[in-house]
Amino acid sequence: MSQDSNNPNKNAIDKNFKLMALSATVLLVLFVYTLFKTDNYIQSGSYYVGMAFLFVLLFLAIFLKLKQDKVRAFLQKYSKNKNFQNNNTFQTQLDNTQKSTHTNNDMQVETSNIQAVSSNVTFKDIAGINEIKEELEEVVDFLNSPDKYLKYGVKLPKGVLLVGPPGVGKTLIARAVAGEADVPFFYQSGASFVQIYVGMGAKKVRELFNKAKASAPAIVFIDEIDAVGKRRDNKANEEREATLNELLTQMDGFEGDSGVIVIAATNKIEVLDDALLRAGRFDRRVHVSLPNVEDREKILNLYLKDTNNEINTTKLAQETAGFSSAAIATLINEALLNMIKRKSKILDSQDIEIAKNKLQFGKKQLKILDENQKEILAIYQACKAYVAKSKIALFDEKTEMINEVYPSFTQLKENIKRDLAGIVGLEILKDEKYAISENDIKDAYFLAAKIVEDYKMTSSVEELITTIKNELRKTISSNIDEINRLKEIMIKNEVITPDDIK
Repeated sequence: MSQDSNNPNKNAIDKNFKLMALSATVLLVLFVYTLFKTDNYIQSGSYYVGMAFLFVLLFLAIFLKLKQDKVRAFLQKYSKNKNFQNNNTFQTQLDNTQKSTHTNNDMQVETSNIQAVSSNVTFKDIAGINEIKEELEEVVDFLNSPDKYLKYGVKLPKGVLLVGPPGVGKTLIARAVAGEADVPFFYQSGASFVQIYVGMGAKKVRELFNKAKASAPAIVFIDEIDAVGKRRDNKANEEREATLNELLTQMDGFEGDSGVIVIAATNKIEVLDDALLRAGRFDRRVHVSLPNVEDREKILNLYLKDTNNEINTTKLAQETAGFSSAAIATLINEALLNMIKRKSKILDSQDIEIAKNKLQFGKKQLKILDENQKEILAIYQACKAYVAKSKIALFDEKTEMINEVYPSFTQLKENIKRDLAGIVGLEILKDEKYAISENDIKDAYFLAAKIVEDYKMTSSVEELITTIKNELRKTISSNIDEINRLKEIMIKNEVITPDDIK
């Protein structure tokens, strides 16, 4: 935030420094003059103690003058915290009054305890997020050096939405942004706004944003925002809608130069209300996907850097396809527990295998693929990448679609091809059908139904799907060598980029 050069607190601090130094200097000169010019030689040690004290006072004044910027920042922060506490005292009294009112109506309201925390996590503590780091670095730079942007009238996006599956480190990334910028971090989960009584969730939203503005620059992080930001429908839920409306209002209530950045996380972006996603609210989206093999190796090296181990991280990274960063952390932790159990001081592959078995059978949702399963998924994704001519990772659930305002019949068919390419490709290359992605099939049939029923471009959904599958069979069959090449790239790198596609 820009600072006012005419700040009265700053001037007062400067005057105090100067007065302190001047007083110490005058007293020291008078003391020395009295000591050496008096008629009677002074033998008392108290005079020398006094002289030493004045020297210390003068040295302290000079030191404070040299460090005045840091001292001023500390005093201003202390003063702001005192004012903030006073405001909290008033707010607490107001809350108590409201609580008393609700108590009279046989209602008990939980007192809110929203407080900022300081994050000691930085980007160097997170591995495998290079692309995400690049997107968020300008957010950090804006919080650190706002004047560089404000002088050109540039305003930072009010909201950044982190989208990705569970366990990929969305919360940790938000903490890293706060740690890099060294600003207060206000954490709340979406579920914490869900209250029994109408209006209490909205009140908590107001309190959160008021405290963030008072501590600006600051970051507000709302985890699992889909709990409160679900799309509104005809079913009455007055409390949730009131809370969502308050959230929308608060995000409209501050400008891009306010110093408050809202970061939210979700793994269900499709259920969020359109008003929450529009420009001016969460107008920047950062997709956090499962780490690929290169990312997993970096994460493993990070988690193992302070341990005595005999682990081949390159090999282990290849064996942990489908692991999120949280799953990798759990894997290493379980392995270390087994190392301790067998009274060893060296972590080895035996500990890793036992930990993998625990994760595989203890958490059914975790994908631990063998070589055959990985090949099946690689063929599926390689076919989609070849047809779409776009980037796709091994565990991506969707590929890039044509998104036109007025799509043609050919473009709509092309989107269906991108959904069905993997299924058809597996039938050709493996000579077998696989139950691999029901969502792609649902999306293909949903779009085909819209073409038939809404756009009236053709007469039958089944005929349209059959025609598209036949076209895909022809395309894939005549390019099997290229798709096999892409499959090998996918198995090795777990990602295919446009540069890999001929």
